[in-house]
Amino acid sequence: MRKTEEKEASVNSAPEALERLRAGNRRFVSDVRGRSTLRNQRRPSELEADQRPFAIILGCSDSRVPVEIIFDQGPGDLFVIRVAGNIAAPSQVGSIELAAELFGPRLIVVLGHSQCGAVLATLAELERPTKSPSPSRRSIIDRIRPSMESLFETEPRQKREDLVRRAVRANILASTNHLRHQSPILEALIHSDGLVVVGAEYSLQTGVVDFFDGLPETG
Repeated sequence: MRKTEEKEASVNSAPEALERLRAGNRRFVSDVRGRSTLRNQRRPSELEADQRPFAIILGCSDSRVPVEIIFDQGPGDLFVIRVAGNIAAPSQVGSIELAAELFGPRLIVVLGHSQCGAVLATLAELERPTKSPSPSRRSIIDRIRPSMESLFETEPRQKREDLVRRAVRANILASTNHLRHQSPILEALIHSDGLVVVGAEYSLQTGVVDFFDGLPETG
């Protein structure tokens, strides 16, 4: 049976939200579960009237990256959007805008992961172009492709594992930059209301989430 920890404090700012995610991921990696998570899972009816997620996560649909589990959070804690390749397409951006305006979280995390299938598919397409059988699948590849092309141009002889690692991070950065600069709603919240967009990578091997881009100042 998993050990438990005491209830976490309420979250009001991006640094506080980030620390709560980090703490939850440490519990996940250590196989320790928070009491607040267990309580929310036992009494979901308490969430019926309202939701106040403390963070928004744009993650990949990969079945090995269940967002609430890897951050040890319960129902109502996170507003999660999942799509192959954690891309910032219009429907994903719109969902994030809605959550940021209506529910008040001040932290957005773009969460990629090692060995991302969508990134690998895009790399394969760049290395050996084919006719995609699906326009919808092609639309995902086309959103990831620009950040991959620059890697081929600047470092064409790098090792395969290094290429994949850098491609995953480049794709995360593409989505974080899109959210920061291509949405007037999010950009206004960033400048006037403390909203922060950060990039992170989940390791399938270790379970650790590395927050590496756009980290808020802790004061």
